[in-house]
Amino acid sequence: MSVNISTEVHQTTIRKKKKRLRTNPRVLLLLIPPLIWLTVFLFAPYFTLFLNSFWKVDFGTIVHEFTWDNYTKFFTNELYYGTLLKTLKIASLVTIFSVLLSYPLAYFINFKVKKNKQLMYTLVIIPLWVSYLVRAYAWKIVLGQDGILNNVLISLGIIDKPLEIFLYSPYAVILALTHIYTPWVLMSIYTSLEHIPRNLKEASQDLGAGRFRTFFKIILPLSLPGVIAGATFAFVLTMGDFLAPQLLGGTSSMMISNVVYSLFGVANNWPLGSTIGIVTLVLVLIILEITHRLEKRTSGFENKEV
Repeated sequence: MSVNISTEVHQTTIRKKKKRLRTNPRVLLLLIPPLIWLTVFLFAPYFTLFLNSFWKVDFGTIVHEFTWDNYTKFFTNELYYGTLLKTLKIASLVTIFSVLLSYPLAYFINFKVKKNKQLMYTLVIIPLWVSYLVRAYAWKIVLGQDGILNNVLISLGIIDKPLEIFLYSPYAVILALTHIYTPWVLMSIYTSLEHIPRNLKEASQDLGAGRFRTFFKIILPLSLPGVIAGATFAFVLTMGDFLAPQLLGGTSSMMISNVVYSLFGVANNWPLGSTIGIVTLVLVLIILEITHRLEKRTSGFENKEV
């Protein structure tokens, strides 16, 4: 009974604070600059993109006549919807590999390293200090015909001449993007593991649970919000990446962002490029909503368990 009363008092206090924030003119004045910023640099560009997706192109000139042809072309032309499906596949693989690499390492640093934990964590995220472009070019140097990998294989006698399969392939894109986004995923998982009370793990082991049972019943469920957040981060950023496919993938490994770039920059077909951008944006928003619900549900599970 006392718990219910305290909960109601807490909720009433929150409602009063929200009401004061809404009626306080100073708060409203503070909200004006960020609202202007969001309107000018976020909502207005997206709205313009949305309008452009309904125009058409006539001999290289954009004609402001309403049409559904761009959306019809996207969903009926395999070049466009096929590239989007390929992008989803690459993003999924990058996400899976990033999580598989990040989780064991984050777990090891959190629960196994006793000394210099912060130093080891810093060493893991050092790649974030290097420019994205430099890291992408580094993989081009490693995987090229005259690159490090081919030279090592030749020196070991495994191959007689340089192989061309390493570079300009989907595998090179997946490898590079996994390397680029793994530190971001690791940070999210590491933070989630760090907030798990150590007494829960000790209590589980004191009650007779083995390491595997403790991990699957305690550690993994409580760290799921961090896993979902990191996976979402890697997936969404991979969906919008166009530099790594352009440098490492070649024409056979184009992703949806490369198609949008070519439509805006080379083909001068802004309406179709806007259509692909809107479709991709809607898809990403749906994915973000699904992962948000999953993260919220797992966070609720965490609170319930604790």
